[in-house]
Amino acid sequence: MKILILGVNGFIGSHLSERLLADPQWEVTGFDLAGDYVARWAHHPRFTFRQGDIFREDAWLAEAVAASDVVFPLAGVAKPALYVKRPLYVYELDYEQNVKIARLCAEHGTRIIFPSTSEVYGMSPHRELKEDESPLVLGPIAASRWIYSCSKQMMDRVLAALGQERGLRYSCFRPFNWMGPRLDTFDDAARHEARAVTQMLYDMIHGRPVVLVNGGAQRRSFTHVDDGIDGLLAILTQEERAQGQIFNLGNPDNNASIRELALAVRDALKEHPAWRAVAEAAVLEDRPAAAYYGPGYEDVDDRRPSVAKARELLGWVPRIGFTETVRRTVASILETTPCPPSA
Repeated sequence: MKILILGVNGFIGSHLSERLLADPQWEVTGFDLAGDYVARWAHHPRFTFRQGDIFREDAWLAEAVAASDVVFPLAGVAKPALYVKRPLYVYELDYEQNVKIARLCAEHGTRIIFPSTSEVYGMSPHRELKEDESPLVLGPIAASRWIYSCSKQMMDRVLAALGQERGLRYSCFRPFNWMGPRLDTFDDAARHEARAVTQMLYDMIHGRPVVLVNGGAQRRSFTHVDDGIDGLLAILTQEERAQGQIFNLGNPDNNASIRELALAVRDALKEHPAWRAVAEAAVLEDRPAAAYYGPGYEDVDDRRPSVAKARELLGWVPRIGFTETVRRTVASILETTPCPPSA
């Protein structure tokens, strides 16, 4: 079966392609702006890579979608700092380019498995977020942070409409704070654009204070990428059960505050002798969101998924606990980080 992964060089795309290539039933075509993460399997007999820009490769994309059995359109922006700095680009990539792919899938009868986001729930009042019940509550237009959530929510709705009116074969998944190797780069962190765990680790290693936005009281449900990819494979291989469905892929047992995450990152760093002194010197600093992200940012107190639907329909349950998720993520980043001079 032929799988097309757009954004194959990204965090989810690279892990998904690696897992698919371990199984001889899948043939993978990958598309992205760069190919450094997937270079290790660039010569795999069942992997084809096309370097290009999704904004400029319409002819190739149309041919590739038509030739594929399933499309994972994973190209997108998923970094909160950019929601505030470049909201128009976030909309253009996360909505306009993806709706283009969805229409091609409907036209050619190709199945699409779309990455929604846990952010679509916004400030939902439900303590446990359910795919088919929880209201999606976003902040005011002046808070540009919500353009990512809004773009993804509109894609979910367009996919449902294309399924209803044009027979599109589709499923959506909502990742809840997936973590693991290749999450972000230290270049992202140097610009204060990385997601939490990478940013925290970079700041510790470089002797900068670990900034806890609004004190780090916000809670998230951290999920190891290996569990997440297991969920994607369950969706891929059980089309009849997954058709027209949205699935939360997160770990409610790993719900922790951002402050607790910072402490867990520091503890994981201490486990590596070369970095113990750096970890012990780490300083946590509370800072208001407006001072860190600038105007236009709002946050959510908690995001805890219900995963009952994925368990009941797909047999999927997350298995990797919070501490182990953080330990593995930190270890993977340190593998490519030069040790301090005093080590």
